[in-house]
Amino acid sequence: MEIPSSTSIPSKMKAWVYGEYGNVSNVLKFDSNVTVPQVKEDQVLIKVVAASINPVDAKRMLGMFKASDSPLPTVPGYDVAGVVVKVGSQVKRLKVGDEVYGDINEKALDHPKRFGTLAEYTAVEENLLALKPKNLSFAEAASLPLVIETAHEGLERTGFSAGKSILVLGGAGGVGTQIIQLAKHVFGASTVAATSSTSKLELLKSLGADLAIDYTKENFEDLPEKFDVVYDAVGQCDRAVKAVKEDGSVVTIVGPITPPALIFVLTSNGSVLDKLKPYLEIGKVKPVLDPKGPFPFSQTADAFSYLETSRAVGKVVIYPIP
Repeated sequence: MEIPSSTSIPSKMKAWVYGEYGNVSNVLKFDSNVTVPQVKEDQVLIKVVAASINPVDAKRMLGMFKASDSPLPTVPGYDVAGVVVKVGSQVKRLKVGDEVYGDINEKALDHPKRFGTLAEYTAVEENLLALKPKNLSFAEAASLPLVIETAHEGLERTGFSAGKSILVLGGAGGVGTQIIQLAKHVFGASTVAATSSTSKLELLKSLGADLAIDYTKENFEDLPEKFDVVYDAVGQCDRAVKAVKEDGSVVTIVGPITPPALIFVLTSNGSVLDKLKPYLEIGKVKPVLDPKGPFPFSQTADAFSYLETSRAVGKVVIYPIP
């Protein structure tokens, strides 16, 4: 890939932008004249090669957390994979030419950046990024940061460890596909159960699920088996608490919550990606990209429409970004 020198970084870029809150189909617009973001001392400028989209992008666009959002207009996008083209004066680890990936918003709902990843360039703090594993394409790398970090943080918060059992609700989604793999191959779960619709059961097994539950045919809370941890990635907390052992834990990323479940919002950190890099490099943990993608940059609005059907498997990726 040709790396622009800092002198050749343009002042304007192509990006997807919204200037008001609303449905993606109404407010998201392509703009070829967006100012390239300035790089702060602790940041690097990335020439974006690939990005992926998440439900949080659509919720943010709807104005669901406008009280803590950054001011409009906004370039959406949390996940990025690309090449460093400029470094701030305090940057110590990364250098121009490095291939990196990460979730660019440290606190997902607390003033996420105005200049997100659905653009030719994005500026990101060095500590939110990691070097891209060599065996992953940019599209594969872009699919990972938010979901793999969310999967990891939830497992850590429950104190998950080797020999414990887990039930994953929403096993075929972006976060669910990573929870299954991390629980089994990184944390050493004794049993991994996960829910999905009929056509996705084989995928769950291929990722490491011992028990794949078809939610169209059976209720997981009626199983005789109870679990040390239930990780709810879809918003079924009221049912999740019925499937956990008495001394177990329920964690969710979608409210409302039913006690004693805990809910959290991801704190992005590049060190988690560094920690998981060996598992990604040997293929123990894999990116899962929806087969309808990647969507080209020009079809970003279509990609959001597809994500909103809730039928996507794994992640919806935007690639290539010009």
